Amino acid sequence: MRNILKLNDNWIFIKDTTDIKATGGEEINIPHSWNATDGQDGGNDYFRGSCLYKKSIKKADLPESDFYYLEFRGTNSSAHLFVNGEKLAHHDGGYSTWRVDVTKALKEENEIALIVDNSPSDTVYPQMADFTFYGGIYRDVNLICVNNSHFDLDYYGGPGLMITPTVEGKDAKVEVEVFVKNLKEGQKLVYAIYDHEEKELYKIESLDTKVCFEIKDVHLWHGRRDPYLYCCEVEIVEGDDVLDNVCNRFGVRSFKIDPERGFILNGEEYALRGVSRHQDRWGFGNALLPEHHREDMDLICEVGATTIRLAHYQHDQYFYDLCDEKGLVIWAEIPYISKHMPGGRENTVSQMKELITQNYNHPSIVVWGLSNEISIGGSDEDLLENHRILNDLCHEMDKTRLTTIAAVSMCKMDDPYLQIPDVVSYNHYFGWYGGETSMNGPWFDKFHETHPNIPIGCSEYGCEALNWHTSDPKQGDYTEEYQSYYHEELIKQLFTRKYMWATHVWNMFDFGADARAEGGENGQNHKGLVTFDRKYKKDAFYAYKAWLSDEPFVHITSKRYVDRTEDVTKVTVYSNLPEVELFVNGESVGKQTAEDHFFRFEVKNVGESALVAKAGGLTDESKIRKVEERNMDYILVEKGAVLNWFDIDAPEGRFSLNDKISDIMATKRGKMWFIGVGLKIKKKMDAGKKSKDKKSGGFEVDLKADGGLMQMMGSFTVLRLTSMMGMMNVEFTKEELLKMNKKLNRIKKPK
Repeated sequence: MRNILKLNDNWIFIKDTTDIKATGGEEINIPHSWNATDGQDGGNDYFRGSCLYKKSIKKADLPESDFYYLEFRGTNSSAHLFVNGEKLAHHDGGYSTWRVDVTKALKEENEIALIVDNSPSDTVYPQMADFTFYGGIYRDVNLICVNNSHFDLDYYGGPGLMITPTVEGKDAKVEVEVFVKNLKEGQKLVYAIYDHEEKELYKIESLDTKVCFEIKDVHLWHGRRDPYLYCCEVEIVEGDDVLDNVCNRFGVRSFKIDPERGFILNGEEYALRGVSRHQDRWGFGNALLPEHHREDMDLICEVGATTIRLAHYQHDQYFYDLCDEKGLVIWAEIPYISKHMPGGRENTVSQMKELITQNYNHPSIVVWGLSNEISIGGSDEDLLENHRILNDLCHEMDKTRLTTIAAVSMCKMDDPYLQIPDVVSYNHYFGWYGGETSMNGPWFDKFHETHPNIPIGCSEYGCEALNWHTSDPKQGDYTEEYQSYYHEELIKQLFTRKYMWATHVWNMFDFGADARAEGGENGQNHKGLVTFDRKYKKDAFYAYKAWLSDEPFVHITSKRYVDRTEDVTKVTVYSNLPEVELFVNGESVGKQTAEDHFFRFEVKNVGESALVAKAGGLTDESKIRKVEERNMDYILVEKGAVLNWFDIDAPEGRFSLNDKISDIMATKRGKMWFIGVGLKIKKKMDAGKKSKDKKSGGFEVDLKADGGLMQMMGSFTVLRLTSMMGMMNVEFTKEELLKMNKKLNRIKKPK
């Protein structure tokens, strides 16, 4: 029988070396990332290089077997394996399982050495993206011990078992194919199907590596409503002995994506409204434990999501299993992201083969993602050919699922690469990165009108929020109140458009992005509905819960915003119940109904007021307090910022760094001023590209004054734009900014 030994404990870690004979280091356990701290603190200076992991094992401690395979479930991003000094394998791609036959290399005393490298590369994805590329052995390491006759462990890290169910009326056909090594005369394959309670339903004994079961009155996997799972086990049997076995759960479902009706599951319209998820958290990097995955899943289920986009790479098998169990519909993708690399085609193919091979049996997955924002610099022929190859590969390997891409706003609706996948989604941030929130719905209507036969979805939308607060929220202020406003508007626009095949909030959780310097807390993207440590659910979390969850609740927003200067405070309550009553210091100020689930009240702000919202027997509490001056603890003051907004001289009737780019460029002198700034930015970016010390992992974008990105960013203030340029390694000194502001002060605002 197969034995799987977990080898997570007692490794030696030595940083910044490629010498497998290096000594010293520290004792660690797997999972481990060397960027768990420096990959989350900002500065875009986290260590990217080679590190050594070593472990000793004795053959006497291992079960007696014919073959021994080392299995690595996640090593980011490239790895070289040595056993007893002999190099056995190299693997490129940081998010998938890979295995190596180490049988012949094993001796009585053995040293395993793995060099893991997350250095910049021209051939391994990802290399440019808005997240930290954590280095390390961050998922389980196993030793798989098998008989001479065994299920294949060599093909792209797969389970050696493919299960393909097909719904036929009330029944289902389930084709089961296995991949076997060294099957001998006198040995047979025993296939069995079990129900949800592990009761054996069907059994076939055969010499064939492909059989077909017929399940009568099949119990369908129906998303969150009924995520029913069967199990298929296959054994290699000789006489009374089981030599090897493999087992996978599976679900039986049919689906299609219709350009008018959206996602259809088992013949029923089933709206895909959900979130995206990155696999890291505060203090751990991407070295997550099972309890972290379970907590993430519980929070996603609580918000009421029906779908998850697992961005931007292959996630842990344990999390895919949770998706199957809980009934979440999944978009799975490879990290072909942001920057097309002519030398990276082979890596996109190998990562896609691994993604599909390792995840084929998961009923939760319905689409394979080819790429994300890859056309940010335009679509050339090499990029298009790469996508055609990937698209054909997906359809060749998996005839049951569809392909998709996540296109970026600047990608024109007639771009030829939109014609390659089966369905399309767009990443839009109108209302955060330029534009207004009201632009989102009409944009999708325009696409739907232009391409009535292409199913369209929204793969990313969101805005950042930290513990900053205001009664007058504005785009770019990083307040919890603006995030709430933004998502209220987007919910109403996106969820009411039935034709949209899926919508995914960016993001469910704040995540590490060491190049970021925004919002007063560097090193993170704060667009999450939940904080990086999973301790606080932002108000926008409850806005989605009000629309998506059946679990009754009531929630008063802005609880962390107590001290207020206004005479009348607008209080918003979120609930999925039909009516909410608000009490102030024990007295009712009225009842409200709200079709959009967002209940509005006006409360006189005098002294300190205790607020209680009641709905359907449930209550929630908060308080407000009248103050004469704004509490500066609520106002963003960026630590280490070159300049803050309140330090800027802004004479009445004149422009300053605090004004929107679109307003400045609406004037002739303002446009000339901005062209000069654009040239200065380009000069700094060119200098950065030539520098040998140029940091990787940030962004390279076209910042021409008439470019699509700059048009989209018209609602940025100049100060916000210059601070964000830090992610592109473009820095402005205080003197430069003050000089820019002085020139702007000379330009009159239109009356």
